[in-house]
Amino acid sequence: MRVLGVEGTAWCASAACYDAEADAVLIESDAYEPESGGIHPREAAEHMQEALPRVVESVLAQVDGPIDAVAFSRGPGLGPCLRIVGTTARALAGSLDVPLVGVNHMVAHLEIGRHRSGFSSPVCLNASGANAHLLGYRDGRYRVLGETMDTGVGNAIDKFTRHVGWSHPGGPKVEAHAEDGEFVDLPYVVKGMDFSFSGIMSAAKQAYDDGVAASGASGGSSDPSDGASVEDVCFSLQEHIFAMLTEVSERALSLTGSDELVLGGGVGQNARLREMLAAMCEQRGADFFAPEPRFLRDNAGMIAVLGAKMYAAGDTIAVPESGVDPNFRPDEVPVTWRGEDEDVAIAPESGPVRGAEAVVEFDDDHVTKRRVPKTYRHPELDATLRRDRTVQEARLTSLARRAGVPTPVVRDIDVQSATIEFEYVGTTDLRDALSAARVRDVGRHLATIHDAGFVHGDPTTRNVRVGGDDDRTYLVDFGLGYHTDHVEDYAMDLHVFDQSLVGTADAPDELRTAVRDGYREVGDEAVLTRLQDVEGRGRYR
Repeated sequence: MRVLGVEGTAWCASAACYDAEADAVLIESDAYEPESGGIHPREAAEHMQEALPRVVESVLAQVDGPIDAVAFSRGPGLGPCLRIVGTTARALAGSLDVPLVGVNHMVAHLEIGRHRSGFSSPVCLNASGANAHLLGYRDGRYRVLGETMDTGVGNAIDKFTRHVGWSHPGGPKVEAHAEDGEFVDLPYVVKGMDFSFSGIMSAAKQAYDDGVAASGASGGSSDPSDGASVEDVCFSLQEHIFAMLTEVSERALSLTGSDELVLGGGVGQNARLREMLAAMCEQRGADFFAPEPRFLRDNAGMIAVLGAKMYAAGDTIAVPESGVDPNFRPDEVPVTWRGEDEDVAIAPESGPVRGAEAVVEFDDDHVTKRRVPKTYRHPELDATLRRDRTVQEARLTSLARRAGVPTPVVRDIDVQSATIEFEYVGTTDLRDALSAARVRDVGRHLATIHDAGFVHGDPTTRNVRVGGDDDRTYLVDFGLGYHTDHVEDYAMDLHVFDQSLVGTADAPDELRTAVRDGYREVGDEAVLTRLQDVEGRGRYR
């Protein structure tokens, strides 16, 4: 079987042929390279119009044998570019008299990593220009476990490099300048498995401007007290942004029970990001795989490979129904090419439990939680996060208890070693004992702490304990919590829990309704209204 793939979601016009029998992929690409600034949709579409016929012709000239199907990227991407790709694919399918397959670009990033690695059911971190999210397989679809709440990671970096005056793409330039930089503090924002880049980008621009101003005022002095150099800012951007992505990736592994991680997207070509992810997985005892660079950047090879899997499963699309979708979410795709029972089987845990941040040891009547140093993070950043989160967890756990929410009693805290001793509560994580009644309890608990003026920060089905003699529902692990009076923050708290339900429940709809019902019993309806806005803010809405 041979499948012709056509890709053109944004900047790269690409064609490929995948020979399934030989497991060989031939790729021809022609990238749009703007002279300055970022990608301009009209210019990108003009490039696509000119380059696609050329790369397709080149691939077909090298193929020895018939084509069985044509696969194309339906989205997400830039509408003008996608429409040209769709028209090209339809024309090719018609002229070759073969079926048409419509592929989700972001699912293709995941599937090429799964295909090349041989992993069974990995979590995937997609880190590309316009997107940044975590995907995990559950109940016949790839679920979005976490994602950026403002801009894609590549676009965020490009905003900084445009400010500096560098041309597109900015990522390789930041990586090169980071080699000579030193650490400076920048904002670090993770909310469960979601994250935000807007604050760190503003701070990076300001740090650069301050450094330029100080250097000019001192006649070009290199004294560190004069402000951060562009090398320092680039180094610190990488250390913060990639640590955020690595942290949420580990949190997704912990939530889903998977011990496999694959990387996708053009930003995945960055050596420091791959180094961090590999170090995290090694420390955790998980397997990590990053495809070779030709499969990380936008390419038709991954479209052809996934297209072949879909074609073999009979998942083709009629021409009248083959319209493109610039906002095509990966969780909208029925995964027809995988077995029905391929969800990760979560093994029972015994002895010390390794979460995303800490090792937890259970004794007869108490629990000891120690935040372990993370080898992937810069030592200064790591020490700050471990210290601050340990203190915050102890404080907010006690505050929630005083507000009437079941939490374990804090028995002891050692800030120096980032260790807390708690009362032993519950018998299992909510993840392993989901029910509508317990989820409704969580909704009420979140509304109660919000009314008290703070958020949990990471309310997932792993951070809720249930069972025991009283069968109560306890909130645990407040390390990412903080004081706030903003409706937006309360809605984000609910959103994090909602995503964890989607990632761990076989049939999450009833549970998602239950948490909202519980919140409504105690909390402010305005938070639930804002939750709808937050849910629509993902990069694919």
